[in-house]
Amino acid sequence: MELFSAAFFIALANIIFIDLILAGDNAIVIGMAARKLPAHIQKKAIMLGTAGAVLLRIAATLVVVWLLKIPWLLAIGGVMLVYIAYKVLADEGGHEKIDAKDSLWPAVRTIVIADAAMGLDNVIAVAGASKQHMILVVLGLLISVPIVIWGSTLFIKLLGRFPWIAYAGSAVLAYTASHMITEEPNLLPFFADKPILRYGFIALIILGVLGAGYTAKQRQRKRNEKRSSRPATR
Repeated sequence: MELFSAAFFIALANIIFIDLILAGDNAIVIGMAARKLPAHIQKKAIMLGTAGAVLLRIAATLVVVWLLKIPWLLAIGGVMLVYIAYKVLADEGGHEKIDAKDSLWPAVRTIVIADAAMGLDNVIAVAGASKQHMILVVLGLLISVPIVIWGSTLFIKLLGRFPWIAYAGSAVLAYTASHMITEEPNLLPFFADKPILRYGFIALIILGVLGAGYTAKQRQRKRNEKRSSRPATR
């Protein structure tokens, strides 16, 4: 891929969109970790925590990009990303285990550790979308992570108001995952010079993920409706 070509910018846009879809939870975690701090140092904690998280995320993603060159790991990463794409739609998430800290450096440490613990999905997705291009990884994360941190409230509201954004993000992830699998060197004999088979496989993965995610979401909605309709017990 040529630097600053059309393909480069398309891949960069994919990375930013994927990180926006996946990193909303991380932004909430950062807010929760800093919520007990005095107002005058909250911003400092968030900025320092975010800087540490970004550097750690870049380092981890570059390592994964390198690892994806090992035989079969590209396919394994693709399969993991298929599951992540499904979880974007099916997972309700939860942040009750994140402890708020009342002093600066413990809060910064909590932000960095929590982001690292929750960031595996981002790392795999960005590594796959970058097509093993190191500059894309660094640029994509430098642009998208600060956007998520400072624009998280707006983005979460948009996701609530326009559910199709989550489906679009899941579809992009499913495409990236299936593309990784078809690019696995050991599987190239099955997909090389067979565009119908290759694009048919990609379409099948995308439709399968969206269908499974939609079904899981409907089940969750029904369970929530049943819970809310139960009479309160004293």
